[in-house]
Amino acid sequence: NVYAIIDKDKDFKADEIITIASGLRSPNGVAFKDGSLYVAEISRILRYDNVEANLKNLPNPVVINDSFPTDEAHGWKFIRFGPDGLLYVPVGAPCNICEREDKRYASIMRMNPNGGGLEIFAHGIRNTVGFDWHPDTNELWFTDNGRDWLGDDVPPDELNHAPKPNMHFGFPYFHGGDIPDPEFGKGQNPEDYTKPAMNLGPHVAALGMRFYTGSMFPNEYKNQIFIAEHGSWNRSVPIGYRVTLVRLSGNEAVSYEVFADGWLQGRTVLGRPVDIQVMPDGSLLVSDDFANAIYRIKYTGVNQGIDHKNKKTSLWGYIKQG
Repeated sequence: NVYAIIDKDKDFKADEIITIASGLRSPNGVAFKDGSLYVAEISRILRYDNVEANLKNLPNPVVINDSFPTDEAHGWKFIRFGPDGLLYVPVGAPCNICEREDKRYASIMRMNPNGGGLEIFAHGIRNTVGFDWHPDTNELWFTDNGRDWLGDDVPPDELNHAPKPNMHFGFPYFHGGDIPDPEFGKGQNPEDYTKPAMNLGPHVAALGMRFYTGSMFPNEYKNQIFIAEHGSWNRSVPIGYRVTLVRLSGNEAVSYEVFADGWLQGRTVLGRPVDIQVMPDGSLLVSDDFANAIYRIKYTGVNQGIDHKNKKTSLWGYIKQG
């Protein structure tokens, strides 16, 4: 399904939730441009025109491209329009670890808004489910999920930086920049591939990411990167289930820290962050597909800790929206 969440009185709380499309095949990614809503299924991209005027009675979608692979594994697609006006679409590796002749796998692709001109932008990316462009440089940054079954602490997830097309980020040969894959790394040189801008936690399942472009938070957060970590599923000690912050100095990632947590209490999972959105007032929205909720994080300047049970904190105003 695809939902529209309506805030009628502009109090930043959901007043109405409308199912605007149903029966789709894993519609994970959505993007909005020129009044049209773009929705990514596993193997195709749909466009719903004049969507805001027809939320309760959408016209049939236009299929702008149906040429993507049909694999379920890593087939869910985050999509977003770049500053170049092109729609960026990832194609994950259809496996834990493998190498396919079809070069579309393990890549980020891009196309014109009408679905034409499809091309590969970046290679060697196992499974990205979140990317954004630096507000000043317009250069692409993205998360990538590391492979499984090499142990609790290997490999890390990654934050990567792609300032130009046709860069290769190492999959399936290397993980975390210089960790050779036991199946595919032999005979390969790590210097032939682009290293991560920052190695993240192992198996944290880094998904959505956004540069902070608002004005509500203190200035130290301006143009810094927030990452939604969905949480590990096969680690002996769970990790992730949080929102982290990667700080940049110029064009370099210099630190990685927890920004908001509380969704994991011991081994009890209370929520799994998926994506992040910066609101016009500068607050953050964080989606959670475990608790079926959207949270709004706002800055108050008071640090008194998190009350996860009631979905709020006096530090940032961590409030459940729906």
